[in-house]
Amino acid sequence: MLNRIELKNFGPLVHLEWSDLGPVNLIIGANGSGKTFLLKACYSVMRMLEEYRRGNDQRTAAEILAEKLYWTFQPDKIGDLVTKGADGALWCRMDVDQRSLMYGFGKDTTRQISSLENHVLPRTSNSLFLPAKEVLSLHQIILKSREQDKIFGFDDTYLDLARALRQSTRMGKNFAEFARSRQSLEEISGGRVEYDEASGRWQFKKGNQKFPVGVVAEGIKKIAILDILLGNRYLDTSSVVFIDEPESALHPEAIAKLLDIIVVLAIRGVQFFLASHSYFVIKKLFLLAQEHGVSIPVLSLHDHDWTAANLKDGMPDNAIIEESIRLYKAEVELAFQ
Repeated sequence: MLNRIELKNFGPLVHLEWSDLGPVNLIIGANGSGKTFLLKACYSVMRMLEEYRRGNDQRTAAEILAEKLYWTFQPDKIGDLVTKGADGALWCRMDVDQRSLMYGFGKDTTRQISSLENHVLPRTSNSLFLPAKEVLSLHQIILKSREQDKIFGFDDTYLDLARALRQSTRMGKNFAEFARSRQSLEEISGGRVEYDEASGRWQFKKGNQKFPVGVVAEGIKKIAILDILLGNRYLDTSSVVFIDEPESALHPEAIAKLLDIIVVLAIRGVQFFLASHSYFVIKKLFLLAQEHGVSIPVLSLHDHDWTAANLKDGMPDNAIIEESIRLYKAEVELAFQ
C-alpha cells in the first residue's frame, strides 16, 4: 500500500506532503489545481515498481521510471515537469509498504534520471489508472497509436488500461468481494460489456440482446471497465487503483453505488485514490467513512495550500464544500421570503 507522498517542484505541485494514507484516499480541488497531476505522479512510481524485474525486463528502475514519466506526462523532455520558475529541482518521495523511494532531477533533464534511491521491493500486483473518459470506444485506436505508430496523444494511463482490458475473463472462483462487486456493477449498468472475438469489438449484453458498445452510455462503459478488470483478474487484493473524476458521466445514484463498491473492495485490500471536484462524492464518502468506521484521508486545496484531513473525523474546509453550503443558505433564504 502507498503510505506517504511528498513532492517538491513537480509541475503545479510546488510542495505537497500527504502521510497516513488509507484504503480509500480522496483529492479535492478546483479544475487546474493539480489533482490529475498528483494521480499520475503516484501512478508512474507504482507502475515502475511493478515493471521492475518483472519477466525478462533488464531495464534499471531509473530507466523504467524515466520512460514512464515521459509517456505518462508526454513533455518534450522530463525536465519540463519541473515547476516553472522554481529555484530547485523536482523531488519526489513515496513510501510503499513502509519502504521509501526517492528521486529527483533538474529542468535540463532529457530522458535519464541520475538520482534515484529505492528501498521498495518489486511488486507482483497491478496498479491501474481510470481516466475521466471511458476507453472502450477507443480501445483499438489507443493500441494502434501507441504500439504501432508510437506517437503522442494517448498517454500511458490509457495504453496500460487498454492492454489490461484485452486480457480475457478468467473462469473459476474469484475473491468473494470481487464477485459481489461484479454483480453490483452489473446491476448498476443493467447488463455486461463483453469482447466479441469474431468481430474484434466490444458489445453490451443485456439479457439475450447485444448492442455495439458505441451506442451505450458513457457512464455504463466506465462502470463496465471496472467489472472487466475484476473479471479478468488484472486487479487483485494488493492493487492500487487511481480514478480521475469518478462522478464523470454518471447519474448520482450510480455514483453512490459505485462508491459503495469501492469501499467494499478497499476493505478487502485494494487501495484507491480518487480525484474529484464533486460535493456529492465528498459527502457520500464522508457518510461511508462514518458507516463503516474506515479511514478516508482527504487532501484538499484550500486558500492556495494543500491540507490533509480525514473524512472519518468530519468534512474538511474546502471551496467546493463552502460553495455548496452557500447555495443551501441561499435556497433557505428564498424559502422564507
